[in-house]
Amino acid sequence: MAIIDVPGYVADIKDHATDHQFHVHDERHFVETYSMRQTWEVDLHPERACGGPVDLHLAIEVDPRTLLAFEDRMLELPEDAEPPAGFFFPILFTWELPPLQDAPDLLVLATDLAGIGGSELPLKVQAIDSTAEVTDAPERMLAITSRIELGLDDLFMHRENLCEIFDRCHEVSDFLLDRAPAWLDEA
Repeated sequence: MAIIDVPGYVADIKDHATDHQFHVHDERHFVETYSMRQTWEVDLHPERACGGPVDLHLAIEVDPRTLLAFEDRMLELPEDAEPPAGFFFPILFTWELPPLQDAPDLLVLATDLAGIGGSELPLKVQAIDSTAEVTDAPERMLAITSRIELGLDDLFMHRENLCEIFDRCHEVSDFLLDRAPAWLDEA
């Protein structure tokens, strides 16, 4: 049996997200057959946003080399010793919106979101313009991402606390929901 129950932790994260006013819609688990790298993805949205336009995707990436190295170090330690630090799983949060008719200024949006995410949830704002046909107007897609590191020592000791992260994720979602009608030209 593994020292860290990753599938159980993903189930706990889903429960934790519902405690912070998110709905869980889907979960996927991918395993890369060559390297055995795994990714768990969970699709969420705020309770008040059933049917869109803001979706939040959470992904936990598990590198088996990191997990095995952590387990090896744990087995070398005395039973009552603190687990070793320096081993991490990345957690990625990605907010997506449908194509925008009236896209916001990215610098202003990034500045506003930085105030919400703070140092606990560093946010990256991206926009992609795509044109389906030469004669079509470009469509702008907006994606906001954040990557945090989850320490395996904290995970093993049940010290990880994502309450602050989920609260900030909810604030980002509310911010986007309040502004989305103007960006989608639905006002």
